[in-house]
Amino acid sequence: MTGPQVGDRISEYVLDEQVGSGSFGQVWRAHHHIWKDDVVAIKIPTDSQFVRNLQQEGSVIHGLKHPNIVRAIGLDPYADIPYLIMEYVDGPTLRQLVDEHPSGLPIRTVQRIVCGILRALDHAHQNNVIHRDIKPANILITDARSKALEDIEEADVKVTDFGLGRVGQVTTASILQSGSLLSEEGRSISGTLAYMSPEQRDGGETDARSDLYAVGIVLFELLCGERPSGSDMPSQMREGLPAWVDPVYSRLYTRRERRFPSATEALRTIESTSVPPVVAPGDGVPLSMAGQPRGSEGLVTCPSCSTAIEPDDNFCIMCGAQVVANPRRCAKCSGYPAAEDKYCLFCGAALPAKVG
Repeated sequence: MTGPQVGDRISEYVLDEQVGSGSFGQVWRAHHHIWKDDVVAIKIPTDSQFVRNLQQEGSVIHGLKHPNIVRAIGLDPYADIPYLIMEYVDGPTLRQLVDEHPSGLPIRTVQRIVCGILRALDHAHQNNVIHRDIKPANILITDARSKALEDIEEADVKVTDFGLGRVGQVTTASILQSGSLLSEEGRSISGTLAYMSPEQRDGGETDARSDLYAVGIVLFELLCGERPSGSDMPSQMREGLPAWVDPVYSRLYTRRERRFPSATEALRTIESTSVPPVVAPGDGVPLSMAGQPRGSEGLVTCPSCSTAIEPDDNFCIMCGAQVVANPRRCAKCSGYPAAEDKYCLFCGAALPAKVG
């Protein structure tokens, strides 16, 4: 497949500059051949075996119209030079911002970015589309070079690259078939695997909660400058975090059945800014949750903020209050396993029977 050149015409647009490249192709900035101010991004596969990926991505994002999702404008996988025309976002990827700020981004900025990602995913999930490749390299930030980090808003966040997104299933095996882990393609695939949920890495069934697992990793990386390792909570890596961070992270970066059921629920928790402070034992708030059933789901109520939580949670996911007198902890890694767990979710160590 012949590579594109500056000045080549793709549909109604003239190629100006290559602005990105990856395992599956190149991304070019282009302008309309008559309306010079009409600028777009055009994705072009550099190998014929990736034309199907291009067609898949175009088909997936065509029906997704949301301010936090990069919009599809045109698609022709059968042209002499196959192409996908998209909205042009003049700004860096989140990967670039994280690399430039290894100690983490401003907390308020992190909240806005994560909420923008969740809004995009909420729209996609409601349209029965799972992204399956959420990572900093696939998040664009509009005008981030022309404003202070503290001024980045939710509307500046644009989720892109739905090349693995499907209304159906995709397995890790199908991804690995696209290249050796020692090749350029393999390095990109390896980066993708680092953000995949356990069920997706294992080739199992994926759903909206699989994307939320990746959001948990991105949240940790935005705050701490590195991906999570072991059972460390964000607050153990960075001081001064608001009370919502650890509880939200613990409901994203966890086994599927304990994750938030939807992006909507994660957003609702993060956006509840008027919440009580973290309550420590002895502050006059009852710690026993016994006798407080909540509906048919078996939920109970936090005595501090009245949020419905799981009966075996050690801390409230909304306000961070400790809700059991003696939180169960793993002696090996100090993680907080669930009441009925026989092995630690974080390090795999055998756990003694729950006491009290």
